Amino acid sequence: MTIRTFLFNFSIVVLGAGITATIPLPCNSDDVLLTIGVDKNPSFQESYAAREIARYLYLRTDRLVPIVSFDSMPSRGANRIILAQKERSLKNVVNMNADFKTHISSLQPQQFLLKTVDGDKEKQLLIIGGDGAGTLYGAYRFAELIGVRFYLHGDVIPDEKIELALPDIDECGKPLFALRGIQPFHDFPEGPDWWNEEDYKAYLSQLPKLRMNFFGLHTYPEGHPNAEPTVWIGLPQDIEENGNVKFSYPASYQSTQRGNWGYRAKSTGEYSYGASQLFERDVYAADVMGNSIPAPESLEDCNAVFNRTGDMLREVFTLARTLGVKTCVGTETPLTVPEKLKERMKELGKDESDVFELYTGMFERIMKTYPIDYYWFWTPEGWIWSGVKTEELAATKIDLLAAVKAAERIRAPFTLATCGWVLGPQNDRALFDRILPKEMPLSCINRVVGFAPVQTAFAKIKGRPLWAIPWLEDDPALLQPQLWVGRMRADAVDARNYGCNGLMGIHWRTRVLGPNISALAWAGWDQSWAEPEETNEEIGEGPDGGHYLTIPDDMVDDPLYRTLRVNVHTYRLHVPNGHYIVTLKFARPDKNDKPLDRDAPRMFSVNLQGKNVLDKVDINQIKYEDNKLDYTFSYIEVTDGVLTIEFPPMQASAGIAAIAVHNNSYAKRINCGGPAYGDYQADWPPSKVKPRHLTSIDFYRDWAEHLFGSQAAEPIAAIFTALDGKLPRPTEWVGGPGGLNPDKRPWKEAKQDYAFVRELAQLRKQVQGRGNRDRFDYWLNTFRFMKALARVDCILYRYKEALALAKKEEDAEKKKAIAREKALPIYQQMMDAAHNVSKYNILVVSNPGEMGTIANWEQHNLQNFAHELQELLGDDVPAETQLPIEYAGPPRIIVPTVRTNIAKGETLTLKVIILDKQPPQEANLYWREMGKGEYEPVPVKHVARGVYQTQLPQAIGNAAHLEYYIEVKTGEDKTLHWPATAPQINQTLTLMDAID
Repeated sequence: MTIRTFLFNFSIVVLGAGITATIPLPCNSDDVLLTIGVDKNPSFQESYAAREIARYLYLRTDRLVPIVSFDSMPSRGANRIILAQKERSLKNVVNMNADFKTHISSLQPQQFLLKTVDGDKEKQLLIIGGDGAGTLYGAYRFAELIGVRFYLHGDVIPDEKIELALPDIDECGKPLFALRGIQPFHDFPEGPDWWNEEDYKAYLSQLPKLRMNFFGLHTYPEGHPNAEPTVWIGLPQDIEENGNVKFSYPASYQSTQRGNWGYRAKSTGEYSYGASQLFERDVYAADVMGNSIPAPESLEDCNAVFNRTGDMLREVFTLARTLGVKTCVGTETPLTVPEKLKERMKELGKDESDVFELYTGMFERIMKTYPIDYYWFWTPEGWIWSGVKTEELAATKIDLLAAVKAAERIRAPFTLATCGWVLGPQNDRALFDRILPKEMPLSCINRVVGFAPVQTAFAKIKGRPLWAIPWLEDDPALLQPQLWVGRMRADAVDARNYGCNGLMGIHWRTRVLGPNISALAWAGWDQSWAEPEETNEEIGEGPDGGHYLTIPDDMVDDPLYRTLRVNVHTYRLHVPNGHYIVTLKFARPDKNDKPLDRDAPRMFSVNLQGKNVLDKVDINQIKYEDNKLDYTFSYIEVTDGVLTIEFPPMQASAGIAAIAVHNNSYAKRINCGGPAYGDYQADWPPSKVKPRHLTSIDFYRDWAEHLFGSQAAEPIAAIFTALDGKLPRPTEWVGGPGGLNPDKRPWKEAKQDYAFVRELAQLRKQVQGRGNRDRFDYWLNTFRFMKALARVDCILYRYKEALALAKKEEDAEKKKAIAREKALPIYQQMMDAAHNVSKYNILVVSNPGEMGTIANWEQHNLQNFAHELQELLGDDVPAETQLPIEYAGPPRIIVPTVRTNIAKGETLTLKVIILDKQPPQEANLYWREMGKGEYEPVPVKHVARGVYQTQLPQAIGNAAHLEYYIEVKTGEDKTLHWPATAPQINQTLTLMDAID
């Protein structure tokens, strides 16, 4: 670690931070003290922002910066930072002219100003917020300017210290969207299903650092696949005054025993390669599940799960509100009434279809249990690819309006909203805009698990809040890394151009998504890297969107079907008024022109004159031997001289070969995507293809420099830029997320896709510093894990072939013999290759989501590989073919949940995982008030397997910060530290004033 020369002509003045005693710095006698000045009546955000600035200055410079009241500030001559909300009086603190005062007074909520002002003998840096949130955002922006970087999983503090000097800054921060945040999705162990209260608090506390302010949760209904306890459904009479429920139904989050989404139940004690050491018990789930795993059965246990979840969310959402983060929960619409609740309503003589009473109960329970700002209703997932029947749409309307009525009746203190996999029903995405109150936000996630851009239907909706929700990652490839920086930027630009005022990202994991989350967060404030959007005049005749595609001659014999226009949104044809016969001719496009591999559906619909005429058309269903698909529609009326043909995409966009429009007196025929042919006129030129991924090199340069140091930043950034949006996909949806994807290529060919892994590894020697090296190794081992998965894919293809051969045999003994002679040897080869998968998988575990990745590999992939063979052999797979159970990797310390703040009086319990071939000789946590005195040891106590636990003592007196590190003496006399930079750069905590 390098420590540069320090300059100490510096002080910090903060309006509105908590007051503490002045603490002298270890400076020379002629140096000026660094000081943080505070108002006598600070807001929480001002106080917290001041302490955060002091903490990050300490981490970057090793210098303590005390916090004092204005009366205790040094006299003139000291440089200082002035931190305040705009309404604070700065008359006696800094000289300002009228224009500067006007600028400050014009700051809106969430906005901030950072400006260095030169005085007679000093410099002053003003950090002024338009409100409390803006003040906090300004403080974190200052932390970024001194080299700190923020991610959802935690902070990155560069190894190299900096000198303490006041920078020249002139920056005004204005969010481009009123709401910016995340939507962690419940269903898999990689996501919030395995978060506990400490995890929620850790991630929520990172959102203001990312200048994000929204956190939303979706709740699956019973049977799809099971009810979740985030939101309780029930009657008002079944709620106690404190929000606890007296009647409920089975609900659960994912566990190692639930066995759905392609996961098979498995004891963690059977996990391979030492992964069992990550878990303190065989049956693992979030704490709120208690002992009710995989799901509660008795009424008492059902109630307990809901009540524990409610208690947890109360603590979590209270913290969120204090930090200025809006929270949102919700259910799918129409409401699915659990079977146990149906029985109860029947016994009480109530109508189970009376959703008004149920929504009344649900909203009343939320009001008594946890604070939220929004409640959203998710439209059914099936609306992506299927048509919506009239009765289904009617039921949805009734359901939504009943909820609106219930919220009005009880004066719910939160706003209702919609969300879902699409903005609205297939034939009218903007339908809800016409039937719901204008104060209700409308939102949806992008289609095709994020491969499709933000829905253009947002642009048609005016006068209400709109939230776009891109995918930070997709669940088909949930087992592997995903880099989507350029796509996040493109989606953010689209959302802004379509008039959205909310930008959120759906996801499961955290650390491996660091670049994606950071890119989305920054794009919520700054899009200076984006090219100006071209203004389109009113579209005349011809297509809207689309590009040309020529398919191989051997796929079709008719030249008319060899040229296509794909990704077209609309054709507008000028024809005389009258009635027409319209024929649309389609052909199956080349496989390479699909957003998803492996013959994914290319479903779309067709609207003529605004009316839906085709649902669930899947071009891939066309057989190769003919490759033609025609649809003819009669009596299509034109009254304004324009025939409009729309192709709303569902899972992908249309590829149309030709259009024929005619009646007895007129005809117009278009050879789509091609030149004139016969009586078909040539198509209009291809539209300018809108890039799905925008530039990312500037992002990755900054990211690489701060994560890995300047020595290797440029070549590392080049590698990641080249990979962004183009990573290989060795995994896909196979009965569930992140399934291995059989690859028929020989490994010699397939491994060429992973040449970048070796290229990255060669840069390791250039990465200097323990923190930089630790972060570099995380990404290198993540890519090695991915490459190992691809190696297994190539063997898996041959394994599947051998299994298929055995399954074809009808004779039981011959079937078993084929399985033993053909499939078992290949299975052994596959397990040999799987050693590296397990090896690198456990090396990158650092948080609950990555523990979920372990479960995916063990229960979704390994377990299923063995299960198919076991069924054919009629017995267990031979033990010698299985992966070893024992850990054989290097010793590691893992702290899966890392908080950077706690409330005063709060006890912080740390889970510590120690991986090694043998138990440690000793393990201790060392703590002190930040930067002061000697460290105090606290034993780290063994719980079970590799899991340990310790508690950080409560702070003494007026302490505003704590710092700590963990030290382990291994069985082989090696000394390990966590974090990797300890004891030079340790983990620190800001103590918050008590939260009501």
